[in-house]
Amino acid sequence: MLFSLMGVVWGVPYLMIKVAVDAVSPSTVVFTRCALGAVLLLPFALRQGGLARTARAHWRPLLAFACAEIIVPWFTLSDAERHLSSSTAGLLIAGVPIVGVVAARFFGDTDRLGPRRAAGLTVGLAGVAVLTAPHLAGGDARSLAEVLLTVLGYATAPLIAARHLKGVSSLQLTAACLTLAAVVYAPAAAVTRPSAMPSAEVLAALAGLGVVCTAVAFVAFLELIKEAGPARATVITYVNPAVAVAAGALFLGEPLTPGIVTAFTLILAGSVLATAGPVAAGKPGEGSGAVRRTDASRPPEALAGMADEPS
Repeated sequence: MLFSLMGVVWGVPYLMIKVAVDAVSPSTVVFTRCALGAVLLLPFALRQGGLARTARAHWRPLLAFACAEIIVPWFTLSDAERHLSSSTAGLLIAGVPIVGVVAARFFGDTDRLGPRRAAGLTVGLAGVAVLTAPHLAGGDARSLAEVLLTVLGYATAPLIAARHLKGVSSLQLTAACLTLAAVVYAPAAAVTRPSAMPSAEVLAALAGLGVVCTAVAFVAFLELIKEAGPARATVITYVNPAVAVAAGALFLGEPLTPGIVTAFTLILAGSVLATAGPVAAGKPGEGSGAVRRTDASRPPEALAGMADEPS
């Protein structure tokens, strides 16, 4: 049940963002989402105790994580969806594990790339090329660049967390980052606020982003980790894009073209191959198919609510 919930919860933000940015500014979307998430999670983080002390002790990596995971990518993704379909955005974000493998090399990852992971990078990038080529021809280069910047942020954030925020409570990290992002975007949201009350559909999308896709999703993902373990929990990375494409087609009438299906297949296959670790051998109780996944394979939305699994 938790796996199914997370597959949907982190597959539908693209749909909700698309609905919201048709009526309100990207800054307002990001502010509303962060503010709602912070209001719901801060009381629990404060109840844990030590939030201020944690923020002071880790403010540099916390700031870097917040910028890479929330402050920059949530704005660029929202702005890009003013011109791109939600399904296209969701599929491009599915390339995060692929970029994460490359980014990890710059953070000191010494794992050998190997032919399988190299093939995964090639296949995944081919899928991205299939998906982006029509948009480049249509003049959407800026929107594509914004999504790729989002992908880079989502791929870099877990590496920052893994290296510098291991001892930080996931709840406190999330609450602090959401609060910081809400403060950063409050002035821009005030300046660009809509002149009239948005429709009920837009308000529902904003509420869904803040409550369901941020606060509730954070709690549910931690529960999923407890039940299934961190490695198996990250498999939702490969479910979310399918949900994003299906939601866009069903609710927004976005076309499900052969190019989208081909791109999805290539990106999915490339992500699985590129993030698969070496086969474990000689360990009791493990079959020949056991694999280890890197931190870069964690779902981008998951990282907004998790820096490190509880020990």
